[in-house]
Amino acid sequence: MTKTYFASDFHLGTDGRLTSRERERQIVRWLDKIALDAAELYLVGDVFDYWFEYRKVVPKGYVRLLGKLAELRENGLPIYFFTGNHDMWMFRYLEEELGIPIYRDPVVREFGGKKFYIGHGDGLGPGDYGYKFIKAVFSNPVCQWLFERLHPNAGLWLMTTFSGTSRKANPSDPKFHGEEKERLIQFCNDQLDLADIDYFIFGHRHLPIDYTLKNGKSRYINLGDWVVFNSYAVFDGERLELKFFENAQGKIFGR
Repeated sequence: MTKTYFASDFHLGTDGRLTSRERERQIVRWLDKIALDAAELYLVGDVFDYWFEYRKVVPKGYVRLLGKLAELRENGLPIYFFTGNHDMWMFRYLEEELGIPIYRDPVVREFGGKKFYIGHGDGLGPGDYGYKFIKAVFSNPVCQWLFERLHPNAGLWLMTTFSGTSRKANPSDPKFHGEEKERLIQFCNDQLDLADIDYFIFGHRHLPIDYTLKNGKSRYINLGDWVVFNSYAVFDGERLELKFFENAQGKIFGR
């Protein structure tokens, strides 16, 4: 039986429960494991803690992950990469070098007769206007062109600094706040008024969440992160589950 896998928020480039390099090795071990039965792999944003892709320069490091992704692609595994708020300046490097398409907006996919709404999740739902403004600025081609004029040493230093500042200003929240205070749940419920979706798959929240929405059947799944939880989702054609890799104490919120 082949399966569809989803993961997000590796945040490679910053240390967490493990160092970035130790976590990268852990992710490669996970990729080796899922390669045995994976039909598709969705990487749903913030794979890297910071990224700016110059025409001829990309950030140093991540060779273990990139090499493994290249191997999986050459073995025929479809891989899809969504930009997050930390790696939104990913452009064509993965597509040109590895054959991995880049998505900047959520997409709808169908697996086993079930509809999946997939995206990183940043900027969705009510409120958070400050971030939505910053995202609009960073997504502007003129701003990207101006930033590219900086020498890579200066540009990547600024990206690293901004990423760390953003994390301190918006620390990961380890608590589930319920439907009224979780922006992505509100977004999912609003979307159900527009389309029949079985599963909403998001990252960004850094918390493994499995929550049944207002219609009593659709589910909001947040993939959590690999800084703390090592969590991911897998769909086997009939059931969708949140699981944990090398983390026996993993906990699912929202149930």
